[in-house]
Amino acid sequence: MAQATYALITGASSGIGEAFARALAARHHNLVLVARSREKLESLAADLGATQGILAEAMPADLSLNGGVTELTRTLGERGLEIDLLVNNAGFGAQGEFWKLALDRQLEMLRLNINALLELTYLLLPGMIERRRGALINVSSTASFQPVPYTTTYAATKAFVTSFSMALAEEVREYGIRVVTLCPGGTRTNFFAAGQYRRQHFPGGLQPVEEVVAEALRRLERGGGLVIPRFFNKASVFVQRFVPRSAVMKVSAELFRPANDRKSS
Repeated sequence: MAQATYALITGASSGIGEAFARALAARHHNLVLVARSREKLESLAADLGATQGILAEAMPADLSLNGGVTELTRTLGERGLEIDLLVNNAGFGAQGEFWKLALDRQLEMLRLNINALLELTYLLLPGMIERRRGALINVSSTASFQPVPYTTTYAATKAFVTSFSMALAEEVREYGIRVVTLCPGGTRTNFFAAGQYRRQHFPGGLQPVEEVVAEALRRLERGGGLVIPRFFNKASVFVQRFVPRSAVMKVSAELFRPANDRKSS
């Protein structure tokens, strides 16, 4: 009998991560669900296991802590869980002037948005390469395509994710590994509230998480690649190529400048 394989999703307790879990469970993927919230994870795992007839493992973990990823992969090995799809979704942002945001919080952002994604990919990818099958979905953002004042560190972390993910896709193509680089724009999650973003209405509107996930999975089925959901977001990223960088940053600054710091017109 062939060994059961799993999709591992980080940040799986809500938002895009939870939507990936539900969509993949509906496609009969077994799941390893990772996030900090034990209660939410265990409830989701129990629900999907019962309703979709899959194997669903809840593994609470704080991947922003040193050793968090190592401990997670050690547990996977001890339980003999083979990961054939890794969804690197965990991450957060924050709005405000760089020097006024807590340094510890921004360093935590770097560890989760960049370090954990890189480390988890590094530790799980060799098994996929050896088996010559597997896939990665790295959740980045349209913020990765330009500097974004007032969410400076977050945008920089996502620039890393997009560049890393697209380059890695070319490296692993010959081994049969598919890589999706997912760059959504504003999405209906708790992201803005958690990051204390004062503006939560953006041009084009907020996209339902189900639409974002559906586009990513369609691209995965087609062999991987870059995904920028919605025409407005695609057009925005395309137009930026022909606009001076300084002008792009001015527009971004006005979108993300804290309300109490907006220049009078």
